[in-house]
Amino acid sequence: MKFISSRIALFLALAFMSITAGAQEILPEVKQDSVKPSFQKGGRQKIDGVIAVVGDYVVLDSDIDLMFRELQAQNVPIKDMTRCELLGMLMEDKLYAHQAVQDSIIVKDAEVNETMDRQIEYFVDQIGSQEKMIAYFKKKNMETFRTELFEMIKTQKLTEQMKKKIVDDVEITPEEVRSFFSKIPKDELPVFGAEMEVAQIVIKPVVPQEEKQKVIDRLRAIKKDVLEGASFYSKAVLYTEDKASASSGGYYKMTRKTSFVKEFKEAAFSLDEGEISEPIETEFGYHLIYVEKIRGQELDVRHILMSPKVTPEALKEAKDKIENIRKKITSGEITFAEAARAESDEK
Repeated sequence: MKFISSRIALFLALAFMSITAGAQEILPEVKQDSVKPSFQKGGRQKIDGVIAVVGDYVVLDSDIDLMFRELQAQNVPIKDMTRCELLGMLMEDKLYAHQAVQDSIIVKDAEVNETMDRQIEYFVDQIGSQEKMIAYFKKKNMETFRTELFEMIKTQKLTEQMKKKIVDDVEITPEEVRSFFSKIPKDELPVFGAEMEVAQIVIKPVVPQEEKQKVIDRLRAIKKDVLEGASFYSKAVLYTEDKASASSGGYYKMTRKTSFVKEFKEAAFSLDEGEISEPIETEFGYHLIYVEKIRGQELDVRHILMSPKVTPEALKEAKDKIENIRKKITSGEITFAEAARAESDEK
């Protein structure tokens, strides 16, 4: 349950920032780096300045400050990162976008507007209102915010398409692979151990029905809170046991070919846009599934995973059973293969 260059994804990282609100379960605001204006002689204040030009693209001082704040907000290690390095990253993206225009790569405004509207809708949902969103991103008004966001998304899409075009045209021959491999120092080559085949017998502790019911009741309570106005994103960050998606609020993009378990996939595709499922049981536990967006056969979903707790008594019973099986195997009473076929919970 899966994932572009971190540089391309810098803008999309905005979607994972959380904002402080009065409620206990709204995630705390990340303290941003404050960029103080510089003053010149005579009391004049420097508002902004052009620091680089790449083709038709201009890089401003404020662009570097914004990138610094966003990286800082995402807890990216930036202690040793200089403004020169940040400028280099920005210029690289602008260079890709400029070359995309030169190569007649077209990104339609309608496509950019669709992405922008979804992004703004997401920001408003997380921050609380358009006014709070504009204040958070330190923009004068909604028109200014939309204009800057439009250009950022368009540049990003041009960059993505240009990189894809470059990669698609690359052909690596077997001789190039051999040449590259032969230049690696022997002490830097990875060591691969001998292969072996293993078999296992798995005994799963029995989870009491009352523990399952506790999880179901908890998920239903979360669903009720969300239907009454709470943020599914925040609930997922706080409560999901799926570590892979916790930081993104339980988010996954999926199609019918995505390798999710059958029960999860069937439940997700049975929901309408904006609908939240009842608790769904899979081999991983119980899921609460929220369909955020439907685009044909592609879904944007969020989920919260909770697993029933195994009691000490159930765990001891499973350990005793597996130990008894081991004794029978070591005494010759039964073979490992026979025990696996008869006793293992994983056939």
